Amino acid sequence: MKLLIWLNLLLFCHVASTVKHSLKIFSTATSGVPNFPEFMAAAMVDEVLGGYCGSNIETPEPKQDWVRKLVKDEPQHLEWYFIQCLGSQQSFRANLDSLKQRLNQTGDVHIFQRMVGCEWDDETGEVVGFSQYGYNGEDFLVLDLQTLTWTAPKQQAFITKRRWDNDKATLEFNKHYVNNLCPVLLKKYLHYGRSFLQRTERPSVSLLQKTPSSPVSCHATGFYPDRAMMFWRRDGEEIHEDVDLGEILPNHDGSFQMSVKLNLSSVAPEDWRRYDCVFHLSGVVDDIVTRLDKAVIRTNWVPPAGFPAGPVIGVVVGLLLLAVCIARLFIWRRNNNGFRPAKRPFNHV
Repeated sequence: MKLLIWLNLLLFCHVASTVKHSLKIFSTATSGVPNFPEFMAAAMVDEVLGGYCGSNIETPEPKQDWVRKLVKDEPQHLEWYFIQCLGSQQSFRANLDSLKQRLNQTGDVHIFQRMVGCEWDDETGEVVGFSQYGYNGEDFLVLDLQTLTWTAPKQQAFITKRRWDNDKATLEFNKHYVNNLCPVLLKKYLHYGRSFLQRTERPSVSLLQKTPSSPVSCHATGFYPDRAMMFWRRDGEEIHEDVDLGEILPNHDGSFQMSVKLNLSSVAPEDWRRYDCVFHLSGVVDDIVTRLDKAVIRTNWVPPAGFPAGPVIGVVVGLLLLAVCIARLFIWRRNNNGFRPAKRPFNHV
């Protein structure tokens, strides 16, 4: 999976299963981006932002009430976030500078990223771990957990691959983290956030159109969880021709949005009534069905001078979630006094 540049960092594919949960840790170091932190890090639980840290804030900031409850119950948690975030900031900046020097790159915008974490199926118990790096919007290194070697999609990463493949201790640490420690942390977060993460919220659905000749977009926003489907029907049958299904995207409040477009250029106006849009949310019996009706379509199109004005409604369609992304998650191990941060190796590129 591509590690896109910072503003697209969170747009990962969403799994339709009702029992899979995920913990994803994102880290991003930047160079040459004006008015933007040089380092930011964030933790996502089931695609919901739990907390973040960065070079622009003094201490990590929990972003959900259930994370604040966890920190209250385990005060050392926030301290570990601070220690790990500070260490990640230093290491990621060093790696970014090293890559720029090796590739003889100066000025312009450069971005070094990491995504690490796991998925856990609470029905089967299956755990799938992952760890991968990106540079300037492209895959840089991906860890193969079966062979415990790094895959380098680009020639520029071969030097790093050879170096990291020989670091057996760090490879074993990465394997243990994503396969064992990450699921433990994920289950802890799911326990604290169960009332929030296991809720169900139905969306508001609207029909949108940029101009009278543009495709009609069926847009749903405010739903949770992200396990949802959306499609167009004609005469009650799902259609795929002239249909463009968008990704499920996060909203700022932890809910989600998605759209599916229908190209009506070859459909006669009198046949519009044969079409409807269906939104299905996993675990909810009743679908939301929206009939295609020109009278309810919302648009920001303004007719040219000389044309009847008619009602025009301003619409904001895309909500951009600030993908403040993450450092390393805090790895704990139990001792006689509770939990303490485990030492973790640092890879130099």
